[in-house]
Amino acid sequence: MTTSIRQYLVITGNYWAFTLTDGALRMLVVLHFHQLGYSPLEIALLFIFYEFFGVVTNLVGGYLGARMGLNRTMNIGLFLQIVALGMLAVPAAMLTVPWVMAAQALSGIAKDLNKMSAKSGIKLLVPDEQQGTLYKWVAILTGSKNTLKGVGFFLGGVLLMAAGFKGAVIIMAVALGLVWLASLFLLGQDLGKSKAKPKFSDILSKSRAINVLSAARMFLFGARDIWFVVALPVYMATVFGWDHWQVGGFMASWIIGYGFVQTIAPRITGHSSGKSGAVLWAAVLALIPAGIAGALVAGWSAQVVVVGGLLVFGVTFAINSSLHSYLIVSYARGDGVSLDVGFYYMSNAAGRLLGTILSGWVYQAYGLEACLWISSALVATAALLSVMLPEERPVMESH
Repeated sequence: MTTSIRQYLVITGNYWAFTLTDGALRMLVVLHFHQLGYSPLEIALLFIFYEFFGVVTNLVGGYLGARMGLNRTMNIGLFLQIVALGMLAVPAAMLTVPWVMAAQALSGIAKDLNKMSAKSGIKLLVPDEQQGTLYKWVAILTGSKNTLKGVGFFLGGVLLMAAGFKGAVIIMAVALGLVWLASLFLLGQDLGKSKAKPKFSDILSKSRAINVLSAARMFLFGARDIWFVVALPVYMATVFGWDHWQVGGFMASWIIGYGFVQTIAPRITGHSSGKSGAVLWAAVLALIPAGIAGALVAGWSAQVVVVGGLLVFGVTFAINSSLHSYLIVSYARGDGVSLDVGFYYMSNAAGRLLGTILSGWVYQAYGLEACLWISSALVATAALLSVMLPEERPVMESH
């Protein structure tokens, strides 16, 4: 086994372990605070700091990765998640909204340090001329992460039933602590450290391709989360009459399927993985939420339209997301890769933050159809921005 593959396996293992706890923690917080009588909108607000600090972390984390090395930023991310879990293991009387928001903020910082480090690390393990291999490795990492996040949703529900809220977070903190200790010894010491020490001003990307792709990513993820974060779970609970197990189970299954499609995206898109692929798949995606909204307005069966439409949206969105994840790693500089990847995922987090806020407000004021129309407009904006991507990119190797 080559050193590159060993490092890839360590990075992927770290990312998987972190992602399981991340998905489980989200479901634990949602279910636990739902049981305490919090409204869906109040629960969504618990995650605002999680998303906001994701924006900040990606911007600064790329700089830290280039200065310190990606091994350190990845291990710091794992450690901060252990601290965040520990914060939630306090007596129930201390679990106030500000305390939980602070723990979620720490978890958001941890998650984006871990993700930025993993995605940047892969760029350094694959030679520039092997773009097909790079696409496949990024797709597998990204897709498996989302599949495991869905599994984490189930894990959170199981742990909550088996061990209670406090027991569940302690179990996850101990397990992640063992992964962190292993990572300290196994991860390469100089991974991702820039040869030329970057200035703090370098955190803002100077590359047109990365700026355009980052803007498209922000609109893409805003388009997903405007109806996925708050509007959809509340709609399923109120209009369909589903209980929170049915809602949570469906959302977990959706994310698992979404992750699977991401892993096979290179087979679906083939060699159309540059600018043309980004424009085409975004244009197709823009039609889907508009179609769902139109069918609802026309009076079609809401359950069939929303559930069926969401499945089609999930497949198409996964392909878009996987293409973007490959393109950012492909466009990024070899030296100081984390600066470019960090800037890009800052835009990703900004899109999620925008979508989360809009999801609660637009749904409460205007309903699901309005969320879907805006979602369609946001994806169309991403497609138009993708037209501005450069034509040239590294030549794909044969598969």
